[in-house]
Amino acid sequence: MIEYELVGNDLGEVRFAISPLNELVLSLRTLRDPGRFPLQLPWLRTTEPARAALRLDLLRALTNDALWTPDFLTPRPYTPLGRIEDEFAALTGTPGAVVRADLAEIHPAGLPPVLRGRPDRVLARVLSALREYWEACFEPYWQRMRTVLEADVVYRGRVTAQSGLAAMFADIDPQVRLEESVVTVRLRSDLSYRCSTAGRGLTLVPSLFSRRASVPISADEPPHIMYPARGLGTLWQTETTTPPNALVGLIGRVRARLMSLLETPTSSTELAVRLGVTPTAVNQHLRALRAAGLLLSARHGRSVLYRRSDLGDRLVRGAGPQGAVNSSSPILTTTAPRP
Repeated sequence: MIEYELVGNDLGEVRFAISPLNELVLSLRTLRDPGRFPLQLPWLRTTEPARAALRLDLLRALTNDALWTPDFLTPRPYTPLGRIEDEFAALTGTPGAVVRADLAEIHPAGLPPVLRGRPDRVLARVLSALREYWEACFEPYWQRMRTVLEADVVYRGRVTAQSGLAAMFADIDPQVRLEESVVTVRLRSDLSYRCSTAGRGLTLVPSLFSRRASVPISADEPPHIMYPARGLGTLWQTETTTPPNALVGLIGRVRARLMSLLETPTSSTELAVRLGVTPTAVNQHLRALRAAGLLLSARHGRSVLYRRSDLGDRLVRGAGPQGAVNSSSPILTTTAPRP
C-alpha cells in the first residue's frame, strides 16, 4: 500500500496534468499483453503495419511481466498539458545512475541484451525508439486521445466542486482513498511506502492505458498517481444516436443527436468524428445550443469542452427514452497537430 501524506496547505496542492510521454510509455503494456487491454485492440490492429518497422524488442523490454515501466520514463508532469517534444527534451538529461537503477527495478534478474551497455548509450537508444513509436502510432491519433483525457479532468473538477476532494479520490479508482490528510493507494503488488507531499504537492494523471491506479516504484519520485480515464469505451468507436422524436421535432435531428451525446464533456473535434460531420458544422450547432442555455462550455488547455446544462438535461429526459447503436468500427483517420 502506498500512502501520500498531505501536509498543511498541500490539500490545495492536488492538481491534474496530462502527459503524452506517460501515455506513450504506458501504452507499451499493450504490446506485451494485448489481452489485458481489450478496449485498445482497434488501435493495436490499425497500427500493426506501422509497428512492424519499429524496434519492438527494445520497446517491449521497457516493461516486465507485471507491466511495470521505468520511473524515469514516466516522470510526474509539471504542466497541465505537456508537449511531447518538451518531455523528450527533459529526458535527455537523465543521469546514468538513474537509468541503470530504474531499468534494474523492472528487470531484477538481469537486463535484456537490448538494454545492456553504457547508460548514456542505452538512454539514446530508448529515446530514439520511443520517438519513432510516437510518430508512427501516436501522433496521428493524439488529438482524439487528448480529448478524452481533458474531458476526464473537467469531470473530476466538477465532482470535487460538488462533493469534495474525498469523493473525487474515491471516484478515480476503488483502491484510492483520502482519509483525513492521507491519500492511500492499495496495490496488488508488494510495493509499499509512505511519504509526505510537503513542498511537492500531489499530481493526478489520467491515462488511457491504465487498468487501475498506479504510482512510481520509488518513494523518491515526486508524488503522483496515474489512474484510468473515463470514456475509454468510446475512444475508437463511431456512434450513431437515435434521439427521441419529440426532441428531433423541437430542435432538429443533428442538434438532438448532439444533445444526446453531451452528457459528459466532449470537444467539437471529438463530436465531429463520432457523428461523421465536419467540425465547422458541429461548432455552428454548439454555438446555437449554448446560446439557448442548453449547453455549458469549459476551456481546458487549447480545447473547449461542451456538456449539457441542467436545462439541457431536463429537456433530453423530458423528451422520452432514446435508443443508441454503437458501432465497433474504429475511426482512426483523424489528423492531429503536434502537441
